[in-house]
Amino acid sequence: MSRSFCVGAEDHRGCGDNGLVKSWVEISGARLVENLRAVQAVAGAGVETLGVVKANGYGHDAVLVARVLVGAGMRWLGVSDVEEGARVRAELGEGPRLLVMCGIELADCKEVVGKGLTPVVWTVEHIAALEQAGEAAGQRVRVHLEIDTGMARQGVDLDGLAAVVERLAGSKWVVCEGVLSHLSSAEDAGSVVTERQRERFAAALEVVVEHGVRPELVHLGNTSGVDEGSTMEWVRETAARMGARAMVRTGFALYGYCLPLDTGAVGALGSRLKPVLEWKTRVIGVREIEAGTTVGYGATFVAKSLMRLALLPVGYADGLRRAGSSGMGDGWVMIAGQRARVVGRVSMNLTTVDVTDIAGVAVGDEVVLLGEGVSAEDHAGWSGTIAYDILCGIREKFRVI
Repeated sequence: MSRSFCVGAEDHRGCGDNGLVKSWVEISGARLVENLRAVQAVAGAGVETLGVVKANGYGHDAVLVARVLVGAGMRWLGVSDVEEGARVRAELGEGPRLLVMCGIELADCKEVVGKGLTPVVWTVEHIAALEQAGEAAGQRVRVHLEIDTGMARQGVDLDGLAAVVERLAGSKWVVCEGVLSHLSSAEDAGSVVTERQRERFAAALEVVVEHGVRPELVHLGNTSGVDEGSTMEWVRETAARMGARAMVRTGFALYGYCLPLDTGAVGALGSRLKPVLEWKTRVIGVREIEAGTTVGYGATFVAKSLMRLALLPVGYADGLRRAGSSGMGDGWVMIAGQRARVVGRVSMNLTTVDVTDIAGVAVGDEVVLLGEGVSAEDHAGWSGTIAYDILCGIREKFRVI
């Protein structure tokens, strides 16, 4: 990978050298930008792109990723909460717009205004608290109104929408800049659920306009919405009829992944993406064991013949899932371009792998925990989860190098 950024342990002296290290992450800035350009091309001309860096950039380091995206011209970023937004703002300055995607507490409103954040709102109480904070600071607060069209999480439903929009329409200090919703089944082309959500969103937009609120941005699509295609077409057309711009919120695609479409086909976006993250470590021990030797907790693995094992200084405390243990998910890592299967149980901070058939493995050799030859989907497969969960679960407790 070119233009790689490294995140390593305190005693790591640079990616790729022989300094002491536990594990580190390498992020390709070039691939990140390439993935962004792919999203923009497939989403269509005139569609605003919001790069989702919430949950610490899906485990890729929110600030690091944000710097690359803003450098590539991205104007909008999505963060989890006010705390994460404040951290990104402190590092990047006043440049990008930051959408707080996962709601706000009323006590957060002063900081929302002070840090120049744009919150997602859906209650009269949200608006009232932001009015108070905005008036105290002498600043108008731009917000995005979320509609609950079928997720039953965030958002105001159609029954409660009129009261919220009336409060927005009459507010001196709070301005509705955007209206959004979120799809539950965007990977399902032609889904009845998605069609019902679109209908509810369209009805909600009519209520918004009827009350005199004119949002500049309308957004419904995420990575899967762009990949599947019909949602983005619908949003573009709907926004245009309102005199607004369509926006897409993309996270997973930026990092090189799409969820599979329910049809089994590869979507227009998925075929163009490349993962940007590699997670690596080094071998800290090598030993031979005789037939009959047990390995790891519970003695769950018994060698059937002479074996050569390599010891790695990572385990489930670092995000390497215990489900990858031999006899469970039968996970593997990559050493010298070859698979080295996990032997015994992944423990808290150590993992043992089989290098019997990989010649010359020695202490200090580089190991790919996640990257070429062992993807986030592979980890998800043996862990019974999804790639999002794997990426977010890498325990990033290190400093940027």
